[in-house]
Amino acid sequence: MKSKTPIFQQMATVMASFSTLHHLSFSLFSNPSLSLRPFRSFPRIINCSRSSLSSSSSSSSSPSTSSLQFNISFAPPKPKPKPPVSDQLLDPDDLSSDQLIIPWIVRGEDGNLKLQMHPPARLLHAMANAETEKKKNKKKDKSPDKVSLEPKYSKAARRFFNENFKKPEQRLSKVLAATGVASRRNSEELIFEGKVTVNGSVCKAPQTRVDPARDVIYVNGNRLPKKQPPKVYFALNKPKGYICSSGDVESKSVLCLFDEYLKSWGKKYPGLPKPRLFTVGRLDVATTGLIIVTNDGDCAQRLSHPSSNLTKEYIAAIDGIVTRRHLFAISEGTVIEGIHCTPDSVELLPRQTDISRPRLRIVVHDGRKHEVRELVKSAGLEIHSLKRVRIGGFRLPSDLGLGKHIELKQSDLKLLGGIS
Repeated sequence: MKSKTPIFQQMATVMASFSTLHHLSFSLFSNPSLSLRPFRSFPRIINCSRSSLSSSSSSSSSPSTSSLQFNISFAPPKPKPKPPVSDQLLDPDDLSSDQLIIPWIVRGEDGNLKLQMHPPARLLHAMANAETEKKKNKKKDKSPDKVSLEPKYSKAARRFFNENFKKPEQRLSKVLAATGVASRRNSEELIFEGKVTVNGSVCKAPQTRVDPARDVIYVNGNRLPKKQPPKVYFALNKPKGYICSSGDVESKSVLCLFDEYLKSWGKKYPGLPKPRLFTVGRLDVATTGLIIVTNDGDCAQRLSHPSSNLTKEYIAAIDGIVTRRHLFAISEGTVIEGIHCTPDSVELLPRQTDISRPRLRIVVHDGRKHEVRELVKSAGLEIHSLKRVRIGGFRLPSDLGLGKHIELKQSDLKLLGGIS
């Protein structure tokens, strides 16, 4: 029986706790003031100790007990914001420990020392002036004497430009001829005679490489212009009685037909010297028709040289009657200056009512002196008039009168074949 006693005690304790919960729930729901109050208006329960529950349970064991005791505490109120600290006199005792304050001890106008939050006005003014002076000194340091001036382009870029785009140096005789001093042969004679100086020293080698833009060149005491005239190309319808050279003063030269053009050169190209014009190849005095006039020596050399194989078309008016035998004789060719020359084609043109003489169309490519005249003469015929109407792929315009000229376009230059 003694061993069963603790079990009964435990059962009694459990029953007592259930009775305590029953009385608590009954008291809550039986009180109308508690049941009708909204839930959000209940006071905040911070701690409900177990001791109170145990004591209530012990006291509730008696039937006379009807209330419970709770340890209830409310949340503390929010701290009110403190008024801002004035810039006037501050009391160190009034300052809280959690605020970081840097006081400034300043002597006032009355001579007394005081504490203030902001720096004194004199210190702020001195700091502002110090920053301004520092900026001015930085600007002064950026003087052109101290800053290293780097080249605008690198060495590789300058080398690439010089190799691909810069005009190479030219022979001295060629430069003199291009600027209009004299022809290529006469320029060489001037150089051999010692009448040309380059950079202050006499130069007697026509093949000397010079650059007119950098080198100082004098001819007979006259300074050679640095700039050279642009390349110009003309197609001239040469009239009869004009020669293709300017050496003979007594004869009329085809270059006299460009006097008006050269007079207006200064208005069209101000600051540039006048070009020295010359003909590409030659036509004899009695021959008329197409001839190219330019100041480009390289172009003239390519067009006039026999290796260019440029075909030239002539129309020859013949005195007398032309038979098939004459055409065969002309097509067989003849020897000129030790070389047998044959034409590319020979054709008898149909007769026209306004032209009584027969006409031959002869195409040659050798470019020998008097080649067409010699071919016709070897066949036993006599030429009354001779006219050149085509060079390469460029044909003489039909509306271009005798003694007139036109400036060639880029498309015309391509037709000639000798100009790139």
